[in-house]
Amino acid sequence: MKEIVINNQKYHVIKEVKNTVDVEILQEKVTDYFLPYDYIVGDWAYGKLRLKGFNDKNNKNYKPINDIAKVDEYIKNYCAFGCGYFILAKIKD
Repeated sequence: MKEIVINNQKYHVIKEVKNTVDVEILQEKVTDYFLPYDYIVGDWAYGKLRLKGFNDKNNKNYKPINDIAKVDEYIKNYCAFGCGYFILAKIKD
């Protein structure tokens, strides 16, 4: 499993479709907003990267809309058909 570092936080790349992880762009896009999330999902469509945070049910910030168990549903319903995407899992110290 590939490991990357974004703004001093380590992540495992648990899924990558169409070679979409660009650490340089992620360094610019991933802000403190994503710190409470266990996962970051990114999808590329029309030359733009969109990011969304997801959590496990045991995370105190868990909300059903951000349930990692529903990530496939999110990709199917909210991402452009056939787009490249990735899922990063935060490595907790």
